[in-house]
Amino acid sequence: MRKNIRLFGFLAFTALFFSTCTTTEKEAVIDMEKVKVEIQAMEDGYAAGEKAKDAEAVAVYYSEDAISYSRNKQPLSGRAAIRDNIANNIAKDTTDNYNVYKVVDLFAEGNTAVEIGSWTEYDAAGNEMENGNYMSYFEKRDGKYICVRDMSTTTSPVKSGM
Repeated sequence: MRKNIRLFGFLAFTALFFSTCTTTEKEAVIDMEKVKVEIQAMEDGYAAGEKAKDAEAVAVYYSEDAISYSRNKQPLSGRAAIRDNIANNIAKDTTDNYNVYKVVDLFAEGNTAVEIGSWTEYDAAGNEMENGNYMSYFEKRDGKYICVRDMSTTTSPVKSGM
């Protein structure tokens, strides 16, 4: 009987020892409303930069290693290339049109988030000109989200000659 008690004690101690040594990683609970507010603020900043015709203010949305996929052109790699493309588009723009971006759906896990959004272009008088959708992939770096990939589409038909 003493042998059984010792064996039981040894097994209980071993089980207790190993159970305290194992780590169970708990997924941090993500406050989706907070993430949505943060991402929408980024979209609002992007739109404000476009409206102010400030390519640098728009480009802060992107990480240094970002890739942006736009319609009818090759992907742009890196914040500098994206900023230069934005500056080029701003230089060609003779209108006072502006865009509004809206978070439609959001998925987040760990340090990443995927946003599906819609954009609408308005003329200076506030009339809707064009609209479309986009998808952005964010990584949390240094405590804040930053866009590392994005892609945009339009719901407007392709204009002839494009």
